Order: sequence, then structure tokens, then C-alpha cells
Amino acid sequence: MNTESVVEFLGNVPLLQRLPSSSLKRIAEVVVFKRYDRGDYVVRKNQDVDGVYFLLEGQAQVLRSAGEENSQQFLLKRFDFFGPGIFGDVYSADVVAVSELTCLLLMSDHRALLEKKSVSDSDKERCLVEHILYLEPLDLNVFRGFTPPNAPTYGKVYGGQLVGQALAAASKTVENMKIVHNLHSYFLLVGEINIPIIFEVIRLRDGNNFATRRVDARQKGKTIFILFASFQRKQQGFIHQESIMPHTPAPEMLLPREEMLERRITDPLLPRDYRNKVANEINASFPIDIRFCEPNYSTEQTKSPPRLKYWFRAKGKLSDDDQALHRCVVAYASDLIFASISLNPHRREGMRVAALSLDHSMWFHRPLRADDWLLFVIVSPIASESRGFATGKMFNRKGELVVSLTQEAVLREAVTIKPSFGAKL
Repeated sequence: MNTESVVEFLGNVPLLQRLPSSSLKRIAEVVVFKRYDRGDYVVRKNQDVDGVYFLLEGQAQVLRSAGEENSQQFLLKRFDFFGPGIFGDVYSADVVAVSELTCLLLMSDHRALLEKKSVSDSDKERCLVEHILYLEPLDLNVFRGFTPPNAPTYGKVYGGQLVGQALAAASKTVENMKIVHNLHSYFLLVGEINIPIIFEVIRLRDGNNFATRRVDARQKGKTIFILFASFQRKQQGFIHQESIMPHTPAPEMLLPREEMLERRITDPLLPRDYRNKVANEINASFPIDIRFCEPNYSTEQTKSPPRLKYWFRAKGKLSDDDQALHRCVVAYASDLIFASISLNPHRREGMRVAALSLDHSMWFHRPLRADDWLLFVIVSPIASESRGFATGKMFNRKGELVVSLTQEAVLREAVTIKPSFGAKL
């Protein structure tokens, strides 16, 4: 095969479709052709990784543990790929040729060619979360927010963006000495990412020590989201804490979310369709650094316990003296993975679901830094009547409880979910 034919082949591999043509050409110049007869092992379980394999011709079978069915999801064909497992630089399973097989091998020395380069320079990435939370003042109590092109979206305005921007709007109408200590919010309609969001703040109360605000978020004249927030001047009082931070590995010992996703993409023990989906959806510009405490092989179609723990922090350094900003950033990050864990015990192969947030509440107990590590501990005690309920606790590295949270979401089996401007239910 000449280089042009190899580039054309590589362009059809799901893992590589996110890369520019220049990267495909460089990969085509360094891949090694490997050929196997039927019954040959391509790689062995726990073998040191020599690179990432792309199937050019023929088929291979991923051999799973005894008792696990080797379904079509683990029969690899043309354009499929596999590489290192999620737990280190070894292969997670035996892969055997079930016909005459030809693969292209990208050696480990060239793994950097698989990385999608961000179009943002370091300064832009450093301030992305603040850029997302920026609001344009239109009047004394009216602000306009946007969904920047490089902001994370899921076909609609991300719920955490609505919470963070609405809290930022409310905070701008309160004197600096009063900081938010709780908020309660309701998601009413799906937000469109290409339309500005108008935030109108209603000043419900201004007392000596407390202030209360309501924020209505609108698009096309319709209210899509409502937030109530209470602010308090700092006061001395009683202190106790019953909640104990669970023991977890330090965040420095855990892989960043992006690197973990990269490993999941190439792990042959994960279903082929799942790996292809992740390869197309991975987002390198997410402004929050996330480290999962317990990496595993669970997917959206495998059952797992309704609980989760992960460390998170904003990427880059935020202002030292702006506690309001730090709390807005935590509010922004809090909706990424929350009540959807109520689905974990009910997942199964082929299942398609709709999980839409209904309400979101937060209580801020202590000053915090959103650019330092916080441990988010989530548990879903119940799912019932098409709703899932989750509670959350956030601890700083000292083990101090800094935020408590609750969220309820509608959980339904779905046929096809098409984001549209309209009622969420």
C-alpha cells in the first residue's frame, strides 16, 4: 500500500477521525505492517504495550474472562483498533486472529501523534472557566450570558453553566461582604447553545446580615431556568462536623479525566461501540480537571453501584480574593456528573435513557478554593417514579466539609433524544 492508501484507511478509523489530515499522514509514514495466521495471538494479556493496533484486513477476537460471553462487541474487524488497558502500560486481554489478519501498528514511541492539539494557547485555556462565567451587564439587574465556542456542550446548554452564570448574576447585585451560602435552582426548558441567555435578578431581600435573590434565565422570551440564592455576611458561631471524608488516593496519584478516556478508547476489554463513541466525543477543552478515584470497566450499558467519588479543580489559577468567583466555579462544575448515577444499577446493553436535571441545590459551609483539589462524594439513595435522587458532599484536602448538595433528575428509557427548545418533560 502506498502512503495515500494508508492515509485513506486511517481516516476511517474512529479513533483517528478527530485528527487533522497532517497527523494522519505522519502516522501513515511510521506505522508497521503486522501479519498473522488464524489462531495466532496478536497480543497477550499483561504483555507490555508495544503500541496501538489498527485492523486493516481480517478479524480478531478479544478473549474475555471465563463465564463472560464473547459478543460481537469484542469481535474486531476492519477499521477497529486496540491498545493499552486502563490500568497501565500492559494489554488487558488476549487478542487472537480468527482469520488471516493484517494490522498496522503505531509503536509506543509515536503515541504522541494520537493527541489532538488544542487550538487554544495556554493563556486562553487558563481563563476558560472565567470566560464561560463572564456576563455582559445590560441594566442594573439584567445581564447577558453566552455559550463560548470552546465551552463544553452536550447538544444543549450545560446545566452547570446555567447554575454558575445565574449565581454570578445574583452575586453582582449583592454587596461584596455578603457571600452566597445556599442556592436552589430549577431547570425548566432546554437551553440553546447558539442563543444568548438573559439573566434578570430580582432583589427579594437586603438585610443587615443576609440578602436573598431570585434569577430568571430566559431565551426567546421564555424562562428556561430559575435560581434562588441566599447571601450572608461573615459571622462567628458554633462549629462541628460529623461527616468524615472517605479515604481515597491523592489526586496526584490518579489520571486526569482526559488521559483516562484516552486509555478507555484503546482498551479492548471495553465494548467496541462504546470505544468508538468516546473517541468521537472526547473534549480536550473541558475547563475542569477531574480525577476519578476508582477507575473501572463500567460503561453506560453495564450495571454498577449508585455512587461515585472524584477529585476536581478548575484548570488554571483563579483570583485569590474573589470568593464569589470560586463558588460560582464550583457551582459550574457540580452538575457534570451527579444525579445521573441513579441510573447505574439499572443500566443494560442496548438500553437508551433520558437523564435530565430537574433541580439542583447547594449549601456552602466554608470558604473554598475552586482551583485547589476538592473531593466530590456522590450517592444516590433512591430512584423511583421515573426520578433519581442524589446527594453530594465536597471536602477540601484537609477533610473539611465545604459544600453539601442534592439533585433530582428525570430518568426514563428513551427512543431517540433530539435536543430542542421546549419543555424538558
